[in-house]
Amino acid sequence: MNISAPAPDDARFARASDWFATIQRRIVEAMEALEREFAGAGAKIAPGRFTIEPWERTDASGAPGGGGRMAMLHGRLFEKTGAHLSVVHGAFPAEFAAQIPGAEKDPRFWAAGVSVIAHPWSPHVPTVHMNTRLVRTTKTWFGGGADLTPMLDERRKPDDPDAIAFHAAMRAACDRHPGVGDAERFRKWCDEYFHLKHRNEPRGIGGIFFDYLNSAGDKGNSAFDADFAFVREVAESFLDVYCDIVRRNAERPWSEAEREEQLARRGRYVEFNLLYDRGTIFGLKTGGNIASILSSMPPLASWP
Repeated sequence: MNISAPAPDDARFARASDWFATIQRRIVEAMEALEREFAGAGAKIAPGRFTIEPWERTDASGAPGGGGRMAMLHGRLFEKTGAHLSVVHGAFPAEFAAQIPGAEKDPRFWAAGVSVIAHPWSPHVPTVHMNTRLVRTTKTWFGGGADLTPMLDERRKPDDPDAIAFHAAMRAACDRHPGVGDAERFRKWCDEYFHLKHRNEPRGIGGIFFDYLNSAGDKGNSAFDADFAFVREVAESFLDVYCDIVRRNAERPWSEAEREEQLARRGRYVEFNLLYDRGTIFGLKTGGNIASILSSMPPLASWP
């Protein structure tokens, strides 16, 4: 299976596919390095390693529709972590095409991306999510972002060191790409998107979120390259700051009460992903790999 196959008439998509594969590999290597560095909850077990599972997709027409690589880790520091690559193509179902820009009259699409979700054992190490993607219909755009979800109420404050560091890293990523990265807009977008409407509460402490990023409206490679450079910056910045946050918290002891609070907070995470998450809906509507789509669910959660 050639999961790096580009969109048929545009070499830019081959470059994007190659980079998505590269950043997936780097994330896998970084998470495994953290597993080796810290014993976490399972001091008597060996550091976790990712299991890599290629998958292939069949489009609704029955034709080959691309595929990806699902990477899953269950370890002693990370209770569950996924870092998934997908490069898919085909046609949207008619009832879904109307919801996608550029697919109203022509349902054909090409999409590639990497999605990361980490659920650590320690309640003091926040859950994190990062996604970067490129979508083409009759329009072309990037989307993605990164957000942090502390598990303990006392850590879900804007003046917490983790929140300060994470927001600073995301702002810096935006500021390094003027004209593309809009820190205030993307931060506000993140807060609005990752909000549990039925509970009227945020999922976490935010980060940045953006979609339909096409700075020049398909008017040239230079604009595409600028957008692509920003997307790469977001992923690199996420990886650096999250590894620092893990190292700052990994060896802090926790109580059973804090573990119970973590499991209840994870329940909120499940609610958001099943009710509101666009990535979950997109994957299910386009015949993606069910295991990787739903791997964002925490391994244990509670509704006390």
